[in-house]
Amino acid sequence: MPYVSVGEENSASIDIYYEDHGAGRSVVLIHGYPLSGASWERQIGPVLDAGHRVITYDRRGFGDSSKPTTGYDYDTFAGDLNVLMGTLDLRDAVLVGFSMGTGEVVRYLGTYGSERVRKAVLLAPVPPFLLKADDNPEGADQSVFDGIMAAIVADRPAYLKAFLDDFYNVDKLRPDRVSEQAWQLSWNVAAAASAYATLACVPSWLTDFRADLPGIDVPVLAMQGDEDRILPIDATGRRLTALMKDVTFREVPGGPHNIAWTHHEQVNEAVLTFLIDQ
Repeated sequence: MPYVSVGEENSASIDIYYEDHGAGRSVVLIHGYPLSGASWERQIGPVLDAGHRVITYDRRGFGDSSKPTTGYDYDTFAGDLNVLMGTLDLRDAVLVGFSMGTGEVVRYLGTYGSERVRKAVLLAPVPPFLLKADDNPEGADQSVFDGIMAAIVADRPAYLKAFLDDFYNVDKLRPDRVSEQAWQLSWNVAAAASAYATLACVPSWLTDFRADLPGIDVPVLAMQGDEDRILPIDATGRRLTALMKDVTFREVPGGPHNIAWTHHEQVNEAVLTFLIDQ
């Protein structure tokens, strides 16, 4: 199994698990919370078939990566991505982030620039800034995130059940767009993640990306379901066109948070079209 080392915690190496398949221009798929790189299964095949090299990896604390008790912030997450990009010497790559993974994309570009990147895709984006403040009235109250953390501490498996129900809008979309088995697979992956990481990631969602966005100098495709119950579209995706230089924003009617699964046909068509040089 391939890993890159991104640091140490006491006597243990912190290693990021990745998979690297195919040939052609590189597409790096960055997963959402609380899943792993395997959650891209409905994108990996089509992107490979379109003639691209596909790299997935597991965020620290999740999947087959190390599960330390440190580094659950976007500066560190972007640093982990930077190590992977450098180790594989990826150039002219496309970064595709879903949900929490969109923060890695934006912070990576804001910190390390676009020397290795030609385009980016943001699916169900976290940016620009989720926390309500005087200069950010669109955000959510701190109490919302305090409640999430309290629920995780009280009963993490039960919290994951409620989270994934809203992740897929199961009351509306099961079984036609998400089967009971697909939902259960997501729960299994989420439950196997580090309990520490599951909790420690929540404050990272309150990262302010507004300073990163204007400096992004590559074309960006953003997509989001208009029925996203995890990241409200008015506070996230719909705001990006006013904050970025070259972004195309597409809404998916009836789409929940995880449109990459439930509406994969629309997502794949849009992403593959975007990958073609215009």
